[in-house]
Amino acid sequence: MTFEEHVRRALDALPPELARRLDNVAVVVEDENAEEPDLYGLFEGGGDFMPDKVTIYRLPLEGDFPDPDDLEDEIRITVLHEIGHYFGLDEDRLGELGYE
Repeated sequence: MTFEEHVRRALDALPPELARRLDNVAVVVEDENAEEPDLYGLFEGGGDFMPDKVTIYRLPLEGDFPDPDDLEDEIRITVLHEIGHYFGLDEDRLGELGYE
């Protein structure tokens, strides 16, 4: 399974009531964040005229989780973490929920 397929599976597994509330958000995969190469994911609010953006970074995740099952789990956690930011959850609350 490709990295992008793992991300797609994580999105497809969102509860329907949550998925329906996603509006004007793009989820993309990039190799790494140039400013923070160890970052797994990033949520960026788009503002008034641009979509919000969730970026999942492939290289740090693959480097830290070489086992395919562990990688899939961490991609799911990362996707949920960044989607949580979309819904306004801060780092502390995401940590309490187990999405650090």
